[in-house]
Amino acid sequence: MNKEPDVRWPAEWEPQDAVWLSWPHRRDLWQGGLDELQQTYGSVAAAIAPHALVCVNAAAPLHPGVRQAMLASGMSEEQFRLFNHPTNDVWCRDHGPVFVQDVKDGSLMLADWQFNAWGGKFAPWDLDNGVPALIGAALGLPVRSSSLILEGGAIEGNGDGLLVTTESVLLNPNRNPDWSRAMIEEELKRMLGVRAVFWLGSGIEGDDTDGHIDDMVRFVCRDAVVSIVETDSSSPHYRALAENNERLQDLRCVDGSGVEVIPLPMPDPLHAEDWRLDQLPASYANFLIVNEAVIVPVFNQPRNDDRALGILRECFSGKQVIGVDARKLVLEGGAIHCITQQQPRPGKEGL
Repeated sequence: MNKEPDVRWPAEWEPQDAVWLSWPHRRDLWQGGLDELQQTYGSVAAAIAPHALVCVNAAAPLHPGVRQAMLASGMSEEQFRLFNHPTNDVWCRDHGPVFVQDVKDGSLMLADWQFNAWGGKFAPWDLDNGVPALIGAALGLPVRSSSLILEGGAIEGNGDGLLVTTESVLLNPNRNPDWSRAMIEEELKRMLGVRAVFWLGSGIEGDDTDGHIDDMVRFVCRDAVVSIVETDSSSPHYRALAENNERLQDLRCVDGSGVEVIPLPMPDPLHAEDWRLDQLPASYANFLIVNEAVIVPVFNQPRNDDRALGILRECFSGKQVIGVDARKLVLEGGAIHCITQQQPRPGKEGL
């Protein structure tokens, strides 16, 4: 029996070759706002393009429209690639692969989890679940499969063996009813090469995912995180965030050293009239790190937006911190990190 390769999950701030998106195409999901949403996607892609190749999952008949949107956003043909990868929905962070490195030589391989649309909430999801295998085939990379149901937005890592996640997602019976906490931890270690798993409780209000970590706590370097805080005790987010921030006082790197926790405020509540969500899950933590840039969701709240961008500029000194209006995205429950999945650069730099 061949031994599985030892792997490592690179941190998001490590060098990247590309960022993957899944193109929005279903008018039934976006309540007449699909054209505006596609413009938002063009804006996100244009913010990524100076820093990494933009790779787009979309069925072939959509490609002319995608190309037109990309060019209209100011991108050149050399800055993006279109792949005939049909999808059901747009959340590439969750249905896309997680790229890992072989610790022997730094070569890439893909971790392919099972995807069931956040506990069976939004059928169908069959095409989305097939995306990692298609990306692996397109890139000619090995694909390592797991029977664990897991979305990329549910896990956050520091590139040095530490992973943070939430009980409300990975221990939810709508994902993996037959998996114990210990079994899930072992599978995360096998698939990602992590050595320690730290559990937080639940997530913010209005989050269809049941509480993804990428809306709350994000590593900004090996031994520091930003963590969303809510100071208004009447907020529906208040209790869950207070409990999580209390737990974070015990977060340690795998060598036992401490992790700095930097508070990141919430925006003012975002509401949509006659919509399935009472409060939209808007969070400044849902940013994407892509080489020399950090692309941050903003919500047309100048005072709050500027404050959050300022904190992130201090965290990422030397990187360009760019705000992109994400109000159209959070209407459906996500933001910048949720729609993207980074492809690390192969090599031994972080090993």
